[in-house]
Amino acid sequence: MPSPFPGMDPYLEDDGLWPVFHHQLVMCLYQILLPGLVDRYRARVAQRRYATEQALFTSVVREEHHEDLVEVRQRSDGRLITLLEVVSPANKTTTSGREAYLAKRREGRNAKANLVEIDLVLQGAPTLEYSRDGLPDWDYAVTVTRATQPERFEIYTATLQKRLPRFRLPLAVDDRDTVLDLHTAFTRCYDQGGFAAKIDYKRDPATPLADEDRRWLDDVLKQQKLRS
Repeated sequence: MPSPFPGMDPYLEDDGLWPVFHHQLVMCLYQILLPGLVDRYRARVAQRRYATEQALFTSVVREEHHEDLVEVRQRSDGRLITLLEVVSPANKTTTSGREAYLAKRREGRNAKANLVEIDLVLQGAPTLEYSRDGLPDWDYAVTVTRATQPERFEIYTATLQKRLPRFRLPLAVDDRDTVLDLHTAFTRCYDQGGFAAKIDYKRDPATPLADEDRRWLDDVLKQQKLRS
C-alpha cells in the first residue's frame, strides 16, 4: 500500500519509525544513484555513530544513534567527491546529534567535496543557516552546495502537500551532474519498509502541524478511509 500523502509522510518522524525509515531511504537513494555513476566513481553507504542523553525524572536515558549516509568517491585515489546526507530529528533537536552531523559536513567541506542535504524533518532547528527572503515557503528541502561555490546554496523544495522534488547531484567539476528523484526514492522506501502497516493514521502525528496542514491531513486520511 502506498503512502496516503502525495509527498513526505509526517508520521515517519516518530521515534519508533524514523531509524528504520532513515536507513531504508538512504539505501533506496544509493540504489537509484548507482546506475547513473560512470566507472570513474564508486559509491558506498557509510555510517555516523553518536549518543544522546535525556534527563527523565530522576534518571538519564542514553540512546545510541546510527545514521547512514552516502559517499561518492573517485575510484582512482579514493578522494571524496560528493557527500549525500539525510537529516534526522536528532540532528535538529539534540546538541550531540547536531554536532555529529555538522562535524561530518565540515569533514566533507575540508575535503573540498560537494555536499547534498535532504531535510524531511519538520521539527527542530535547521542545520543550515541561510536567508529565506524572497523564497517561497517550504516544509522540506534538498540543499546542494558545490565544492566550487561553497557559499552558494541550490535549494529544491516541497511542502507537506506536494510531491518531493527531483534534484541535481554534482560530481567532479569536469563531469556532468546526475539527477535523483527524491519522490521515487521515498515511495520505494515506504513500500519496501512496509510502513503502511506500522502507522496508526487514526491518531495525530508526533510532530505538531499548523492548523491548515492538520485540516488538510485529516481530509486526506478520511478520503483514503484511514479515518472515520
